[in-house]
Amino acid sequence: MNWFRQIQRSKPATTMAALLPLMFCAGLQADIPRLPDGRPDLQGLWTNETDTPVERPPQFADRRAMTTEEAGAWRPGSAAGLTDLNSEEWLDPDRGPPPKGEPIRLEADWFFSSNYVAQIDGEYRTSLVVDPPNGRIPFAENGRNRDFVSRMLARPGVQEFDGPELRPAGERCLLSVLSTAGPPMLPMSYNSNYRIVQTNDYVMIMAEMVNDVRIIRINAEHQDGAVYKWMGDSVGHWEGDTLVVTTRNIHPQQSFRGSTGNLTTTEWFWMESDGQINYRVTMNDTEVYGRPWTAEVPMRRLPAGSHIYEYACHEGNYAIVGALSGARWQEHFEAQESVGQGEDN
Repeated sequence: MNWFRQIQRSKPATTMAALLPLMFCAGLQADIPRLPDGRPDLQGLWTNETDTPVERPPQFADRRAMTTEEAGAWRPGSAAGLTDLNSEEWLDPDRGPPPKGEPIRLEADWFFSSNYVAQIDGEYRTSLVVDPPNGRIPFAENGRNRDFVSRMLARPGVQEFDGPELRPAGERCLLSVLSTAGPPMLPMSYNSNYRIVQTNDYVMIMAEMVNDVRIIRINAEHQDGAVYKWMGDSVGHWEGDTLVVTTRNIHPQQSFRGSTGNLTTTEWFWMESDGQINYRVTMNDTEVYGRPWTAEVPMRRLPAGSHIYEYACHEGNYAIVGALSGARWQEHFEAQESVGQGEDN
């Protein structure tokens, strides 16, 4: 039984003001919401959307933080060339068609840049990766192309459109794109929103992207190594005000930046304030990475009245059918051409 519950039961009329000195003595924060058992209340709707890239852009070298001026002017390279549908050019009803062959990337369709630079402990971060100090993922020598899909494609005669298993899990609508649900729970350009529900025994984190749901079992034992889940087997415990989660048994087809089924992660969730959860994750996959690496990203509380919406990934999604059908037609035509060339000879 923790100290907070003991006080509650022994002195039901104790006020929060009387508890503040005890909370500080215990090394706990006094300005964050708490559940009746005294644990930080992580529940609510959150977003980890940010324009800070996972890996540090070269211009920042070994600098972990931007200046305030740099943060105010920051625009990620991934946003370059996006078309602003609110510009005068696009609002002109008499405008002509775009130049032939020039791609159109519509910002309003898929990219919702907020120009928010990740800020943790007062620092505007230049990258989400904080260790190694250079902000780059430390791939091992010969550590690339070891994930499930890469190994399948390395087999003789195997082509990338031979079957759905060779396509990314996000394209198959099996998981959120780019590991939004995690682990690691890192953001993408849109729908990087979450609902957290918390009890004494479980913490549930539902990602809006594809509505993936992680169930973190508190003070439990990891399941047998033969049991693999898409998002792994996650077990958590509290260290003071910090939720620490270890995950293993991640499905081999769930890959982030080339990780394999041997990936294990440790995650930390702690509240910097009522409006922000700081999230840290350490990735350990010795087959792929030369050393464990760590990233941090803030999760900001969504405004009152916000909602998590259904992400109907397969509704109107013809990507898999179209890609595989197209490959079969291509094979058919190539076979026909081969037969024709044989007859000519």
